[in-house]
Amino acid sequence: MSKKKQMPNPVDELAYRVPDLDVKKEMIDTTTEKTFDKGRNYVGVRSDMPEKQLFSFAEYRPQEAERTGNSEYSYWKSVWRNFIKKKSAVVLLIVFFVIFAFTFIAPVINPSFDVYNMRIDNSISYTSPNSTYWFGTDNLGRDYWCQVWHATRTSILLSFLVSFGQILVGVIIGLVWGYVRKLDRFFTELYNLIDNIPTIIYMTLIALMIGKTTLIMGIAMISFYWLGTARNVRNLVFMYRDREYNLASRCLGTKTSRILIKNIFPYLISVIILRLALSIPNIIAYETTLTYLGLMDISLPSLGVLLRNARDCFLNYPYILIFPAVIVSLITITFYLAGNAFSDACDPRNHV
Repeated sequence: MSKKKQMPNPVDELAYRVPDLDVKKEMIDTTTEKTFDKGRNYVGVRSDMPEKQLFSFAEYRPQEAERTGNSEYSYWKSVWRNFIKKKSAVVLLIVFFVIFAFTFIAPVINPSFDVYNMRIDNSISYTSPNSTYWFGTDNLGRDYWCQVWHATRTSILLSFLVSFGQILVGVIIGLVWGYVRKLDRFFTELYNLIDNIPTIIYMTLIALMIGKTTLIMGIAMISFYWLGTARNVRNLVFMYRDREYNLASRCLGTKTSRILIKNIFPYLISVIILRLALSIPNIIAYETTLTYLGLMDISLPSLGVLLRNARDCFLNYPYILIFPAVIVSLITITFYLAGNAFSDACDPRNHV
């Protein structure tokens, strides 16, 4: 038979000697002039210890105080560190800057053709790309190389100016619309008044009554494109308007402008960056639509003008469509991926 394991008797456990935790008073040093290091032994009966043993003065050093109070965190440094981790977005952004820089370098590389003084020669119309005409010629025998790069520069500058303009207007109106309750009704009615009529009708009236120049149509696009940005910002402001820190700021008498800029705006940066990045290719596409409808000046080439002119002949001469279409595609893909990556990097919740 196996021996049963002998269990300890609970009564025996109570018989164990309990250690004495009391400190003997005769062991306490009553010398008031003596200093003690950290971890001193006599901590049991503090009421009997001299004051100089119980307390020690903390030395104040101004430089050390400033060093410990200064944070090494920087918002934009953290944004940059998070953004460069997205290798594909960084590469595509470099490709875009190379394309934009090349719009200024291309005329220098092949100075034989000037976009402002293009010679019309019907005998060489629709010439395929060769050593003389690197991108071929169009229906009037004009060099396509200088047209493509000048059109790229024009469309990029137009899309940047319109995008930044509508973002600036939309963010300002959206912040005021969402935070100032008295103006909510006014901006809501203004939004409904403009948004219920198709934008293309406004653009057509402006083009016919005022003019079709790039400047006029750019200002017109800013005047109507801010609606989506303002509505998005207004909805986001609702989420942060009544947070505790904003209520405390209002109780302390902080100005409304300071609350909007310091307390609310930083939470909107990621969304604003994303809308800005996505609006740039959208502006190029919208400019193409306006050009296709004849609502923009076509005296100087833009990507919209080139794509409009290619619609009738791209089956027989595909290079007329390929070159501007490839550039538009690269710009669209670049800003979509880079915009998403930069938007994520701007989100404070992704900062460590």
